[in-house]
Amino acid sequence: MSAQIHRRDFLSTLGTGMGGLALASLLGQDASASVAFDHPPKVKRVIQLFMTGGASQCDLFDYKPALIAKHGKPFDPGNGERVEASISTPGAIMKSPFKWAQHGHTGRWVSSVLPHLSKHVDDMTFLMAMQSKSNVHGPASYLQTSGFILPGFPCAGAWVSYALGSLADNVPAFVVLPDGRGLPYNGRSAFTAGFLPANHQGAVINASAPQPITNLRPPASAKQITPASRADGLELLRKMNQQHANDRHDDSRLTARIKSYELAAKLQLAAPDLLDLAGESAATKTLYGFDQSETADFGRRCLLARRMIERGVRFVQVWSGLGGGSANWDNHTNIEKETAFAAKGMDQPAAALLADLKSRGLLQDTLLIWTTEFGRMPFSQASVGRDHNGGTFVSWFAGAGIKPGVAHGRSDEWSWKAVEGVTTTYDFHATILHLLGINHEKLSVRHSGIDRRLTDVHGHVVKEILA
Repeated sequence: MSAQIHRRDFLSTLGTGMGGLALASLLGQDASASVAFDHPPKVKRVIQLFMTGGASQCDLFDYKPALIAKHGKPFDPGNGERVEASISTPGAIMKSPFKWAQHGHTGRWVSSVLPHLSKHVDDMTFLMAMQSKSNVHGPASYLQTSGFILPGFPCAGAWVSYALGSLADNVPAFVVLPDGRGLPYNGRSAFTAGFLPANHQGAVINASAPQPITNLRPPASAKQITPASRADGLELLRKMNQQHANDRHDDSRLTARIKSYELAAKLQLAAPDLLDLAGESAATKTLYGFDQSETADFGRRCLLARRMIERGVRFVQVWSGLGGGSANWDNHTNIEKETAFAAKGMDQPAAALLADLKSRGLLQDTLLIWTTEFGRMPFSQASVGRDHNGGTFVSWFAGAGIKPGVAHGRSDEWSWKAVEGVTTTYDFHATILHLLGINHEKLSVRHSGIDRRLTDVHGHVVKEILA
């Protein structure tokens, strides 16, 4: 009985810490047999930058002269359509408080709040007419991460992990780097594996914490634990599991657990190098904004994302902002102050990541994504804020398989609704899977009598942006 209790405690420890992280790539390679790969992949790995809260497209990338010309006047789209806002009464038309200029050979308009990213517009491909079915943070965030408004469905990173696994056998396939101040809307369910095997959920690394990966090492107080005793313990557990498995040939869960321990042991060796930035040059750290308090956290996580994809992680998600009414992109009160604050922390690190990937040749097989859950309204809330807007928002891609310097779709003259080249969440995910060599209509799992997939029963590949 004592051995069983110790075994159970050990399983719990591994499951919540190092073992949970190890599980993030387990069985990924085996799953690919059931996926239809009907074309060669252009992309091997993905880094997704997610702006939580609803980044304002008309203050960042969607330049609208009409907002300047009619600033302060009542908002009337002129078609008799009822104008509503999420949690406020629609105010007057509000121009962006930021200056705008054209950049690059493509002449792409970008606001002055993004001085670093504006230098790289010729490497980006913009989706200028994205739409969301929801203008509520929770459902819209689920939609943009998992393709469904309701919780419980696998997020895109989990689907990629399930289909492709990791590129190395000592790191997870799907890693999440949340904002150092807290988790995004929907908490850890934003990185869930849903009904897929739990090993495909995002492995959360708290980059700014003293111990970024929990339970990777024994606590300092456990002086009795030595490398030799840990090896002996793992060997004993292996024998116990093997004996248990010999009597249960049809139980694949135990086999998976055994493999997770093997990966955990490898991860113990890989993680210090994965997370140790001491070898990065001072110039690189300055490039990412380590020397400024506003950019240091996001900069560290962007640099870690680059190191992770270099070492075999398939899908890395980096969050800007946390759930709640402040310190994110949910800028209801004062666009000039709040959007500038959020942009300041993100702009330089994101631009550094793009430039770094390009200089190292990593953009040749890496896809960099910038996105959010919805946009903001062209009229004011509380005089100088903006309310939620699911009618249009902007995302951009850069890297492998993408036409650089292209802008697909457009919103109306107000940046109120997408009117041409509309891109849905389903199209967004279908395009990402396509670039990874996966047919989004054939990547599915039978759940509760339904063949579920990331794109539900919708979506098409946005071929206009493909190289």
